Amino acid sequence: MACKPEVLKNVPLFALLDDEETAVLASQVEFKTFAARERIYKIGEPGGQAYVLLSGKVRVSTVDEDHQEVVVDEPAEGEFFGFASMLEQTPHQTNALALEETGCLEISRDHISTLLERKPHAGMDLLTTLGRQFHAAQALVRLRANRNPNEVIEAETTLGESIADSVARFGGSWRFIITFAILLTVYTVVNIALDKKAWDPYPFILLNLFLSMLAAIQAPVIMMSQNRQDVKDRLRGELDFDVNRRAESEIQGLARKLNLLDEKVDDLGNLLRVTRAQ
Repeated sequence: MACKPEVLKNVPLFALLDDEETAVLASQVEFKTFAARERIYKIGEPGGQAYVLLSGKVRVSTVDEDHQEVVVDEPAEGEFFGFASMLEQTPHQTNALALEETGCLEISRDHISTLLERKPHAGMDLLTTLGRQFHAAQALVRLRANRNPNEVIEAETTLGESIADSVARFGGSWRFIITFAILLTVYTVVNIALDKKAWDPYPFILLNLFLSMLAAIQAPVIMMSQNRQDVKDRLRGELDFDVNRRAESEIQGLARKLNLLDEKVDDLGNLLRVTRAQ
């Protein structure tokens, strides 16, 4: 359905338009309503339209390589979403879902062109919108960078692996060395003092058996713990690489979109100067 001109006055981007320009733009854009839990657009769909939130609540999200939903933005009233894909005319890179009954303005690239032809200074508002999305992407990168690899590892740790870590941690501590030395000293001193009544006289054959059994059990447990440490190091490296790759991709994409918009504003400015000169 068509949009009323007074509705556009509540959108910061269009607040500078005069009545005639507002009426022209209102005749082009459409007002759409979405029910609660209705999908506005999804990843991969053509990005021919962007939306301005007028009422309700919308969640803009994407899906990472772990197939987990990552919230990118929750626009406030009067703010754009889906703007970058519309401007670049590429498929949407995010999902937009109405969390409650929502009213939005549907705007195309042609509508933006009309706006810039009539109000070139509105390009600064568009750049501000992209700047906000750029900061949101940076915040998302920081959030993803804060993923604690230790928490990820602990969530996937089995009971046997936890026991192996505990045994290796205790076996490689001074507490184990001191305790073991005290026990060995007490054991040998007592058996030497008892002489012929000792249960394990010199050369302490029973003690040697216990020590051999302990070494036979402790060695594979320590190897298990070392393997676990290798897994932790590899996971930390993968998370670091993933964060760096995502940051580079987001920054390059947003920089490309900012350059496109800047070029379009310059072209329209030149066109207006030529028109006025004539």
